[in-house]
Amino acid sequence: MLFNTIEFWVFFAFVLALYPLLRRRGQNLFLLLASYFFYACWDWRFLGLLLLSSTTDWFLGAAIARSRGTAKAKRWVALSVGLNLVFLGTFKYCNFMVEAASALLASLGLDPLRFHLEVVLPVGISFYTFQSISYIVDVYRGEVEAAADPVDFALFVAFFPHMVAGPIMPSNALLPQMQRERRMCWSDLASGFHLAMWGLFKKVVVADNLAVITSPLFAHAKYFRPGPMHLGALAFAFQIYCDFSGYTDIARGVARMMGFTLMDNFKHPYFATSITDFWHRWHISLSSWLRHYLYFPLGGNREGAGRTYRNLFLTMVLGGLWHGARWNFVIWGAYQGGLLVLERRLGGRRLVLDWFEARGLWPRMRWLLQVAVTFHFVCLGWILFRCEDTSTLPRMVAGFMDVRGWLRMPSGLQPVLILITPLLLVDLSDFLSRREQSMLLFPGPLRALLYLLGLYAFLLFGRFESNAFIYFQF
Repeated sequence: MLFNTIEFWVFFAFVLALYPLLRRRGQNLFLLLASYFFYACWDWRFLGLLLLSSTTDWFLGAAIARSRGTAKAKRWVALSVGLNLVFLGTFKYCNFMVEAASALLASLGLDPLRFHLEVVLPVGISFYTFQSISYIVDVYRGEVEAAADPVDFALFVAFFPHMVAGPIMPSNALLPQMQRERRMCWSDLASGFHLAMWGLFKKVVVADNLAVITSPLFAHAKYFRPGPMHLGALAFAFQIYCDFSGYTDIARGVARMMGFTLMDNFKHPYFATSITDFWHRWHISLSSWLRHYLYFPLGGNREGAGRTYRNLFLTMVLGGLWHGARWNFVIWGAYQGGLLVLERRLGGRRLVLDWFEARGLWPRMRWLLQVAVTFHFVCLGWILFRCEDTSTLPRMVAGFMDVRGWLRMPSGLQPVLILITPLLLVDLSDFLSRREQSMLLFPGPLRALLYLLGLYAFLLFGRFESNAFIYFQF
């Protein structure tokens, strides 16, 4: 059941109609059953895995809380984290590890492994696994109390607006919302509906139309000259942004209409002035998770420059691998980690033209240059991320690095610019006003005109073929 289908909105209308008639625990039980139904619409066979994971972590969380501060608590944490990683590794990385082992054996002149398992990836497993791990670690650290009610915890794991593609909510931010009374109000309904519709617009009007451009370009990239490669990188940069942030906006809007607050996963990432700044704005929930549950436990920046660089690089490589069992994700993670290390080594933002300050350029011009150069580095990373055939990567990267390609972009640039202009205008308005949904502050007549234009574009250009969101595969 996709957010961009009529089936989902009928389902949500039914949930929203019954939800306010119940008290808190009844609401939680009703939302849990609705979440399991939502998940079963993808593949009912994996409900058992979700139930097993939730039940195990609820019992282990309680055991950790009872023995906090003892060696036994550490063993319970290790058991929970180990089980979650086994589940994730079995379904997501089994074939990848077999193929890597076969390639290694072949390179040594030995017979490669002769078997291949057709393992189906349960949708959302990366997201709800990380969510469960954060809960277990937070209980151990004493940052959140163990959930006394299994229904509250199960809903924390399986809450349907965000369980498939995030955001990965911290346990101390979402679990307390499950445990307190909630009331629907008109302001939440209005702003939540506005946010969800904007997310849906980004998905069906912008992202899915850009996919028509990017898919053939990347599928046949080895036959193209640099111009189309620059176009493909630019189009995919906005396709993945509108696709993923569109999902997040719908998730947050739907949750808000029911009285829940989910964290913002994106804060105008293409206005970032450095790669470090970009990762404070892009997929914020994953960046935060990696920082708190991987980078800091590795030592963070507390053990000297050399280990800080190692920790940064390793964190980003593992973050890349989190996206999927393919070498291009590992390469993309290594590329991002290398840029973060280089920025830190060079003193922060020097990598993105901070040296222009010494040449007396107007501050806003310097900001534009920083944004432009950072965006160029990000687009190069998106080529690594998108290209599944690693044998073509060198040619694609070389083509993108040819600056003449920006001058030779084909006529396909025009529809890309038409599609991304509304997005950039709305993002720029929010960015300059430093508030979300700044359009709600516009004068009524102007807001009505913009809504009519949006509805016209939605009906005229919207693609309603039930295209899955990109991050569902992760």
